[in-house]
Amino acid sequence: MKNPECAHILYDALCPFCLKSVAVLKHLDWLGRLHYLDARDPANLPASDVPLDSDRLLEEMHLVTPDGKHVYHGFAAFRWLTWRLPLLWPIAPFLYIPGVPALGQKAYLCVARNRYSLVPCQGGVCMLPPRKQ
Repeated sequence: MKNPECAHILYDALCPFCLKSVAVLKHLDWLGRLHYLDARDPANLPASDVPLDSDRLLEEMHLVTPDGKHVYHGFAAFRWLTWRLPLLWPIAPFLYIPGVPALGQKAYLCVARNRYSLVPCQGGVCMLPPRKQ
């Protein structure tokens, strides 16, 4: 049974890079504070006070806080995670140095946009669905 105090990590379950990233997070999550959900499955999305945009969910990782009142994405989600995963605690304060959040988000988006070329495809599934206009 899922812990009600868990944050929800929403990720692209068809992305090999995302799957590897989630596997790393699972190893780091000694305290069982995270619950992982496929962002491609709208029926599986957690309740949230903040609307979740299905297109944005596939562009970058999203994190819904345990109370459902906050949604973080990209670098901000990673920064939130660093305070909850003991092995990442030492780097957490450095993520608040002026300029680091802006650079971190740019770096995160660069990786997110190129993630299909960073890890080999599996079964030919390596494309984001077309954006809705």
